[in-house]
Amino acid sequence: MGQIKTIEIARVKNISKKDFIEKYYKPQRPVLIENLTQDWGAYTKWNLDYIQQKAGDQEVPLYNNEPTKGKQNSAVPVKKMRLYDYIEILKTQPTDLRMFFYNILDKMPELLNDFTYPDIGLKFFKRLPVMFFGGEGSKVLAHYDMDLADLMHFHFHGNKSITLFSPEQTKYMYRVPFAVHNLETINMDAPDFEKYPALQYVEGVRVEMKHGDALYMPSGYWHYVKYLNGGFSITLRAFPRKPGKLLTLMYNVFFMRNFENLMRNVWGQKWVDYKEALVVKRTEKRLDRNKK
Repeated sequence: MGQIKTIEIARVKNISKKDFIEKYYKPQRPVLIENLTQDWGAYTKWNLDYIQQKAGDQEVPLYNNEPTKGKQNSAVPVKKMRLYDYIEILKTQPTDLRMFFYNILDKMPELLNDFTYPDIGLKFFKRLPVMFFGGEGSKVLAHYDMDLADLMHFHFHGNKSITLFSPEQTKYMYRVPFAVHNLETINMDAPDFEKYPALQYVEGVRVEMKHGDALYMPSGYWHYVKYLNGGFSITLRAFPRKPGKLLTLMYNVFFMRNFENLMRNVWGQKWVDYKEALVVKRTEKRLDRNKK
């Protein structure tokens, strides 16, 4: 077993719009901003108790860390339960149950009063502020967002660890065809370099987030997430404007995702096995070429 090579992320306490654009947005470089949320109501109010009180009776979909198999659609939850009961689990015990892409505008619009869209140079899409919840020990498969948005990710209540990988690292990440994630059999905490040798060449950016921290994740950046204890986050997104990325976004959302679901429904586990074998073959062939 090995360990992915990483460096610590750039950290700033405060930053101007001009500096953010010049130093991080234009060069597409991630950064953690420590004080960006300190004038938000959310900074003092948002914790698991607060969310529990606001929307505890809602039934929510939950997901776990188990690999999807056969005809199983990864977008289908493993279970549903009241948000109150789920948060009670997060507060009292480890769990791999996660909730993601919880749309505040639709589910808890009153939370919009607790934060503002930061004037930092990103043109945020204000129809889609979304939240993510996870318990101690839960992990999110290494992936990048299929909409290729620039992301501003804010964490609350507890700590989480995120490892970022630039789009240039994709060639080593064992990306599964017709998907935006790597092989679900890979343990990113202790990868098997004999089985997945290309991971020896991956270089990541490591960050541990605490309550109120803001993380800028540039377009197309991979992220591998671990919840160190129960908590939640909110992500604001700015969609790409360059024609090439817009075309890729359209392909990902309207063709790739639907094609993948169709093939799973028709071929089941045969399709999954075929793709996993193909990505290993392609990655190692590319690795051999790079060594020559």
